[in-house]
Amino acid sequence: MGDTPPNWGSVLTAWTFSPVVDALLVVGAAGYGWLVHRRREPWPTIRVVCWYAGLVGLVVTLDSALARYAHHLFTAHMVVHLMMIMVVPALLVWAQPIRLGYDAMGARARSVVDRVRTRTPVRFLVSAWFTVPLYSAVIVLTHLTGFQQAMATHMWIHDAELLLYFLSGYLLLLPLAGGELTVEPPWPYSLRLLVLAVCMGPDTLVGVTLMMSSSVLAPAYAASRTWGPDALGDQSAAGVIMWVGGDGLMMLLMIIVAGQWIRSGDRSFGPWLDDVRRRATLGEFATDTTDIDDEQAALDAYNARLADLHSRDRPHHDGGRDTDPR
Repeated sequence: MGDTPPNWGSVLTAWTFSPVVDALLVVGAAGYGWLVHRRREPWPTIRVVCWYAGLVGLVVTLDSALARYAHHLFTAHMVVHLMMIMVVPALLVWAQPIRLGYDAMGARARSVVDRVRTRTPVRFLVSAWFTVPLYSAVIVLTHLTGFQQAMATHMWIHDAELLLYFLSGYLLLLPLAGGELTVEPPWPYSLRLLVLAVCMGPDTLVGVTLMMSSSVLAPAYAASRTWGPDALGDQSAAGVIMWVGGDGLMMLLMIIVAGQWIRSGDRSFGPWLDDVRRRATLGEFATDTTDIDDEQAALDAYNARLADLHSRDRPHHDGGRDTDPR
């Protein structure tokens, strides 16, 4: 397809077939539907829609003309990248397949899931200490080094890259996007928003660097075709997609998480920030059990603090005489 520029005919007909991946997608589609049918209580329709939308996204990303032209255009590759690291993982996380399997299977399967998800390795894999550096390293190292040139010339590196994108995005979003059965207790919404905001940094860095660079990082893209933009223009446009698209998708996720926070009715900001709020508002009368969002408890503690401050400001009396030296 290096000699065929994109047009409606090629976009509609240039589909390929990935036997292993497509077989897994068929199994995933059938298995999810079977678990929904097996579950005794109704499963939310929005989760079903998210699951099958995620599978369709994988088919489009891996089998459509987008996948074919991703070997010849840096811009097409960047769209594939954003689909694999953000869009598809978010949809699959919102579908909550782990929770669905937990609810639909028997007691033995549930006990296995409980043991696995409480193990230290699993908890580490979904912790921000691991997922944020992993996401950042994948974004930066696969775009600002010679990796793109190697990927464009070796198919196995290309396949490994797609898998790496998906795994790093899925692990990052698993405890962030909300609702999936992963870590206990769930992350505070304030921490989820903070992590998503931090992850905008690598997207911006890579996007701006590709836009401003005067050297071509992956000449193999332009060398494989005789049409389209020159290598530097293609690379600059890919940077725009990375910056605007990556940060835009991350901001959309932040809006969705903020909406989940509002709907949950949870007014806490996390243990550490809640403790800071208690200490700043109630002073020494704050205890670890004082709920600052409980109006009566907070009012009682606050009144006690005011009374203490008032007693400190009043002069001391002894036997009716003012003992204040003034």
